[in-house]
Amino acid sequence: MKQEQEVKRLITMLVIHCTATRCNRRYSLLQLYHDHVEVNHWRFIGYHFYILRDGKVEVTRPLARMGAHAKGYNAHSIGICYEGGLDEMGHPTDTRTPEQKEAMARLIVQLKQQFPTIHTVLGHCDLPGVQKACPCFDATLLQPLLQVRNLDEWEEMDSEKKSRILGTCSGKEGGSHRSVTLQTDSDKGVEKKGGKS
Repeated sequence: MKQEQEVKRLITMLVIHCTATRCNRRYSLLQLYHDHVEVNHWRFIGYHFYILRDGKVEVTRPLARMGAHAKGYNAHSIGICYEGGLDEMGHPTDTRTPEQKEAMARLIVQLKQQFPTIHTVLGHCDLPGVQKACPCFDATLLQPLLQVRNLDEWEEMDSEKKSRILGTCSGKEGGSHRSVTLQTDSDKGVEKKGGKS
């Protein structure tokens, strides 16, 4: 997961996305590349990480490079996208596999270790002005992962607590949706350089 390039931007937020693809259809890394780079004419895939259904985490954009995934919040965030987000009928649904949930949790713990300045985990839909269901689950419930010191601590955590964080409990346990006060890139005086979201 660690990238060798020095990251000079201040990272304060992890933004979770989904591909908004049906759970019974694959959306490969090659398809993601095609849509972001060849269709949108971006230099890289907009997200920094892509989590496939089998839990494999692909690095899709250098962390040193600002993302193109959350308009107004790219300068200080890292974008994480998972394959899926829609049920077989095309309705927004948490389609993350157990492997994706575990991979996402481990990635968040590792990123917090690498960037201690991260203080927020949220979904794309939690950002002001976003009118979509992405990532199709309440990503703010992943916030407790920022308190996990390392992967060993994650591995040793009791299964009930892990289940609440990962959203694998029956019912809506684990906390309520929280509101977050955010500053946009322009609030922090960041110059925009043509990045799209």
